[in-house]
Amino acid sequence: MAGFRLSSLISRCLATSSASAASSLLSLDKNLSWARSISRFSTAALLDDPITPPVEVKYTKLLINGEFVDSASGKTFPTFDPRTGELIAHVAEGDAEDVNHAVSAARKAFDEGPWPKMTAYERSRIMLRFADLVEKHSEELAALETWDNGKPYEQAAKSELPIFVRLFHYYAGWADKIHGLTVPADGQYHVQTLHEPIGVAGQIVPWNFPLLMFAWKVGPALACGNTIVLKTAEQTPLTALYAGKLFHEAGLPPGVLNIVSGFGVTAGAALASHMKVDKLAFTGSTDTGKIVLELAAKSNLKSVTLELGGKSPFIVCEDADIDQAVELAHLALFFNQGQCCCAGSRTYVHERVYDEFVEKAKGRAMRRTVGDPFKKDIEQGPQIDPVQFQKIMRYIKSGIDSNAKLECGGDQIGSKGYFIQPTVFSDVKDDMPIAKDEIFGPVQSILKFRDLDDVIQRANTTRYGLAAGVFTSNIDTANTITRALKAGTVWVNCYDVFDAAIPFGGYRMSGIGREKGIYSLHNYLQVKAVVTPLKNPAWL
Repeated sequence: MAGFRLSSLISRCLATSSASAASSLLSLDKNLSWARSISRFSTAALLDDPITPPVEVKYTKLLINGEFVDSASGKTFPTFDPRTGELIAHVAEGDAEDVNHAVSAARKAFDEGPWPKMTAYERSRIMLRFADLVEKHSEELAALETWDNGKPYEQAAKSELPIFVRLFHYYAGWADKIHGLTVPADGQYHVQTLHEPIGVAGQIVPWNFPLLMFAWKVGPALACGNTIVLKTAEQTPLTALYAGKLFHEAGLPPGVLNIVSGFGVTAGAALASHMKVDKLAFTGSTDTGKIVLELAAKSNLKSVTLELGGKSPFIVCEDADIDQAVELAHLALFFNQGQCCCAGSRTYVHERVYDEFVEKAKGRAMRRTVGDPFKKDIEQGPQIDPVQFQKIMRYIKSGIDSNAKLECGGDQIGSKGYFIQPTVFSDVKDDMPIAKDEIFGPVQSILKFRDLDDVIQRANTTRYGLAAGVFTSNIDTANTITRALKAGTVWVNCYDVFDAAIPFGGYRMSGIGREKGIYSLHNYLQVKAVVTPLKNPAWL
């Protein structure tokens, strides 16, 4: 690969029943009368006859101790097609009892099983065999991801699945390179440090990138020799179960990777508070992250990694190539339907080029193709579900009510599914909700700034600190801004570059710790110091 090639692909690409889901759409239609006069997109590809997904749903049960099993309660929950709101499948609904069974299996696999005692090289070989199987089944996985999530199939197949495979190649390579140090000490002692697996890792992944977040969490945990209980998002449970089956086909011992589908208030809370879980990793909203951290602290004070929300600034300087900046800012915000924690959702543009930028940003949004994500050349699919759809529409109304200028969009597309027009606001002020809150949707807010001191101060005035983008032709300007911004990642003249080796995580309320790269391994290791006296050493 070369990481930058896969990253460049991304930069360029850059619970209810089905009846109640339909009812939600009808009620939304009544409440959107305020938006009907707003500019419509004649270029949008509407969903007439949805394409039948080229994949079969095979795995809907919990994966515990190497076997697919029903939930202890026998309950299931529905997962829906966001293109239509129609049922895809019923999935086993895990709760506290199922989490307990999964943790017991993981605990036994770690304390008594072969995985942590296996040579690191053999663990690496299993992970590589898994990556090969994912490549073999990549079309099915990509189709399942699109069906359950709504993201464009081309994005899933051509960008996300190759990155998924690359991540497991990367972590398989680390497995036999994890080691401690020999430490010189004052006095006649031999001192060494051991880097040991931490034990049972609980992992909770989000719905916006189900497969990639699986890789970000499972990869480093397994490379370090841990066992896992992973809870999927209730909106998107299907691809993790398929991947779990492939992992066992690759030779993963029973109990090493357990997958529980279910809801946050039951299965998620049980995992976060479980006394026999040694480490917890969570990706999701900041508000939920606070709850997860509290549950972990109140139970056994397990270590926690959090990758949370963001309201990332994208800064366009006066010397920028406006056409390139418009395209990059567009991708930074609208990629993945805007459902991206590091979306460049505050677009700051220098006052001298502001009007030109706004006009071209509006034009680019109007050309964005929205429709069935299984169709070729579709850039934007539906939002994940009615809850997210309604949230985004409320923020659009808030922008209008706050007197931001609606340049384009602002409406639902069609009457079926959860499609929203790419929306652009100008004349946005920093105190408006659309400029402060994480919308998690296709809504671009464009703000004006006068100089570097002004934009740096305003960009940093947020509770978040996940990412940022800077677009300039001046290296001194780039250096000034990148060092001043309080963010875990700053992209200069690019955006959404996600190489396996590049760490990702946030400042402030955007999280704790880092994922990807060598830094992610630290999350899953304990450091032990071993001190032994030396008698008559020849040297110290």
